[in-house]
Amino acid sequence: MVKEYFTVEGTGIGTVTEKKSRFIATVFCTESEDDAKEKITALKKKYWDARHNCYAYVIGTEDSLERQSDDGEPSHTAGMPILSALKDAGLNNVCCVVTRYFGGVLLGTGGLTRAYREAAVQGIANSVIKKRALMCRTIALTDYAGQSRMLRILSGEGIESKETLYEADAVKIIFHCSEEKLPRIEAAIREATAGRGSVAIDCLEYVTIS
Repeated sequence: MVKEYFTVEGTGIGTVTEKKSRFIATVFCTESEDDAKEKITALKKKYWDARHNCYAYVIGTEDSLERQSDDGEPSHTAGMPILSALKDAGLNNVCCVVTRYFGGVLLGTGGLTRAYREAAVQGIANSVIKKRALMCRTIALTDYAGQSRMLRILSGEGIESKETLYEADAVKIIFHCSEEKLPRIEAAIREATAGRGSVAIDCLEYVTIS
């Protein structure tokens, strides 16, 4: 699994007008092909009166899935330029739909390719880009006396606890940290709690870090 990747947060919109044709790019995050298809269908319903709703998406951090559609435009004049814009921006788990309202003037294959790509580029430029990193979802276990010591150690490492679970005779603190930091944190917790505290990785998952 890749250690980090960039994606978008929320929705980014970009518009381009070329010889009276209007191109509207909608860029959004998606983590599954089913989700991407649902959102593409929703945008087609929103822009039901448009001539074309072309799209591309890149999904997955290993052997990423890439799909694109010209939606009736000449072959490779819409979907591929959109896909190229996403890949050039270094984005993953992302989809871009470019809606075209035909202005009555033919643009030719070169004009279409430039317009679709530029719309996608504008949509990306107007998106909030976020970095997601592969982190350890970690569960630290201690008694009630060790809770404050454990929290001080995490704070010193710049880590915020995500959840605290209180049991009859123990406290579980759930947090995310990098694999590199984990041995140091584990050793510090064991020392601070005289061996009563323990740390275990629950799973690896991607977390937005900036």
